[in-house]
Amino acid sequence: MRIGVPTEIKKQESRVGLTPESVGELARAGHEVAIQDGAGLGSGFSNEDYTAVGARILPDADAVFKASELIVKVKEPQPEETARLTPDHTLFTYLHLAPDPVQAAGLMKSGCLAIAYETVTDAQGGLPLLRPMSQVAGRMSMQVAAWALMRTKRGRGILLGGVPGVMPSKVVIIGGGVSGTHAAEIAVGMRADVTVFDRNNNRLAELDEQFRGSLKTMYSTAHSLAEAIKDADLVIGAVLIPGAAAPKLVTKAQLKTMKPGAVLVDIAIDQGGCFETSHATTHEDPIYEVDGVLHYCVANMPGAVPRTSTYALNNATLPFVMQIANKGAREAINANPHLANGLTVDGGKIAHEAVAHDLGEDYVRPTWLKD
Repeated sequence: MRIGVPTEIKKQESRVGLTPESVGELARAGHEVAIQDGAGLGSGFSNEDYTAVGARILPDADAVFKASELIVKVKEPQPEETARLTPDHTLFTYLHLAPDPVQAAGLMKSGCLAIAYETVTDAQGGLPLLRPMSQVAGRMSMQVAAWALMRTKRGRGILLGGVPGVMPSKVVIIGGGVSGTHAAEIAVGMRADVTVFDRNNNRLAELDEQFRGSLKTMYSTAHSLAEAIKDADLVIGAVLIPGAAAPKLVTKAQLKTMKPGAVLVDIAIDQGGCFETSHATTHEDPIYEVDGVLHYCVANMPGAVPRTSTYALNNATLPFVMQIANKGAREAINANPHLANGLTVDGGKIAHEAVAHDLGEDYVRPTWLKD
């Protein structure tokens, strides 16, 4: 199969769809890989790193799209990229379509087959292609929160872990999944006072056992969360509903009950965010203030650590890329129900029920898709 990797063009996105090691694996399996000139530089990979393992370097995105059947990316395609897609293309990348009708319209117009990383599943019911970036974002959330809490960034001027004789920061983490757990690991390691909220009692029990009393757990209700954020110095939004828009769990009115200079970090911003006042920001201008509360809502948090993120992502995506390349997209989807759960757009229609619901579009199951 002819596989293409264009340069990511979303603002301040430095990851790349395939590492040289992944390209080498695909080349050894008999596939042709085309890399856009300089696509790997942000992650520390030179053109020579790619040619050494059998890739072709093409001068621009137009050439990559024209030469390829399968496009492997990281972030959702921007309008100029959806315009390059045709019915002959398969797109494999993060899509996060539910809150993005513009992208959805572009993909439907293109006629391509699009598979979203974030809804591919595994045998345990997890999301293996979302997990590595959730791990990165969860761990990063504490780094950026510690920075935002400094007075120089308009925060409360406090240290997450405090010091002897001074209380640590109070951290509320909403969601005990992958990103929430990794956020908790770093927060506990920094000696913060951590409470994790979730609505799954089994998960709360697991967290209690995992952290051996070094954090608190709380069943999440509207009342319990509203009370907790009043005292919080930092709130991490880490709630995920696969394929669907994130629920709004902290309202604008509740911000007035919070401490001035408190910080909200919305890891769920790719799915629309879980705070009512969230809107996507960039690494260049990551923070804004509403009613005295700082919001960090960068939509591609792992893009700030592209080398770590690219390797972590490729460890998870490569087996699926190989399946698509070896069998063709439709046969691979029919052979693997977990890959089939990532099918989002096909033939100009939305092929994922939860995404279609949130977009207000008709869900159309492809006729070629097996039961």
